[in-house]
Parts: sequence; C-alpha cells; structure tokens
Amino acid sequence: MVTRDTPWLAGTPCWVDVTVADVPKAAAFYRALFGWDIESGPPGTGGYCVCHKNGRVVAGLSPEFGPPGDALPSWTTYLAADDTDAVAAKIKAAGGQLLVEPTDIMDSGRMALAVDTAGAAFGLWQGGTTTGIGLANETGSLSWNEHMSRDYDASKAFYRTVFGYDFQDVSEGGFRYAMLMVDGREVGGIGQYEDGTPEGAPATWSVYFAVDDTDAAVARVSELGGSVVEPVRDSPYGRIGVVNDDQGAVFSVITTPTPPELQLPQ
Repeated sequence: MVTRDTPWLAGTPCWVDVTVADVPKAAAFYRALFGWDIESGPPGTGGYCVCHKNGRVVAGLSPEFGPPGDALPSWTTYLAADDTDAVAAKIKAAGGQLLVEPTDIMDSGRMALAVDTAGAAFGLWQGGTTTGIGLANETGSLSWNEHMSRDYDASKAFYRTVFGYDFQDVSEGGFRYAMLMVDGREVGGIGQYEDGTPEGAPATWSVYFAVDDTDAAVARVSELGGSVVEPVRDSPYGRIGVVNDDQGAVFSVITTPTPPELQLPQ
C-alpha cells in the first residue's frame, strides 16, 4: 500500500478519472464494485465527483462537457507536472497536441489534456489543494498505468522528451515493453501491441485497479451491467481482467500486486 499527501514526482501517474454520460449511474457502478465513497464536487465543478477509499482520494468521475455522445466513455491517466504550462509547451514541441490548454481547477490544481504522437490521450496535473491520488496499490485503488501503441520506439522517444523518463526494458521474444522510471523507481509501463491485436485498436493509456480476487471482480462487473473485454489471464505481476463498465469505459482489475515492480514511489 502507498499513501501520499504531497505532490507526486513529475512524470508519475498521479490521478485518474472516467468521463461518462451519466455520472450518478457511474457512481452506483463503482461504489458497488470497489466500495468507493463518492461525493459531488463543489459548485462550479460541473457535476464532477471525487471518489474515496478508506478516507483517501482514489479517482474522479467526470461528466461529458461537450455535446451528448460526442466522446466515448473512457478512463484518463494524468501525469504529474511541476509546471503544467512548461510541460504543455514540451508536448507541442515534441509533436503532440493539446485538447485542453493549461487551466486552473479552482485551488485544486492546474490541468491540461493532450494527445501524444501515437494518438493516446492523457492529462497533466499540477497539484494544489488536491495533490493527486492519496492511496495506491490497495484493494479498490489504482495499481498500475501503461501506455500501449503500435509504435513503441516513437512513443518512448516522445515521453522521454516530454518527461525525461528513463526506461527499464523487460521485453521478451516478440513482446516489447519497458518500465517508466522516475527517480530510479518504476511508475508505469509502455509497450507495443502484440501481433494479432485488432487493427482498429487505438493507442491508449490503460488503468488498473487492485482487487482481492480478479475472477470474482470480473463476475461482479458483469452482474453490475458491465462486460468482459478480454478473458482473465495470469501474468508475472498478478491475475488480470480487462472489462467495460456499464457505460462502456474500459479498465483492468488485477490481484493486489506485491512485487516491487508495481510499487509507486513514496
């Protein structure tokens, strides 16, 4: 388990939220699945909700801010930034695009939304009164984030340029993958889609939540109106299930990891 009350090191995945058409419906789903306590944000947040586990913030639920149905329901990974404006400039210089220019979220922090050169969307978060997630690697909280695309080398070059990552390569055979390193610690992963991945699969940042029993969690997702995206499988880091929530947002569940490779820096 990792708890934190201070800003995360720059480049660390530090926040996740899911954008959906129906926030109350999402709140009911994730409350039932993960046992989250969910509260609506103050006036001016547009219906944004903050989710807590064991009294600590773990995620957000965001309404669609564009025309209804304009965007697919999805989870977004936010990477910590010491200076959102400076990192946003690096993103544009490296060939990425900004979907939302750096913006203050009251006194909570400063954010931006971007798309990298492979087409994967991600966010930036510069903590204010909200420094990011306060709990990780505990049942019902964020456990891992990874970037997958069809151009591993170009994606690594982009993120090294923007965030200064080092990489610990763990590729094996035809599987190309590396750990994202911040201050000598693994904070996430970056990999290339394997042969056989459907042609239409977009580059993406994936989110993983820790659970005590992957099979039971996947079954519970189906009971709550979600669906299975990929069959449950074993990996060196735990047992993984990829699912949709009841509005179509994709996420993964994994048996609570214990290897150091999955421990966020404290």
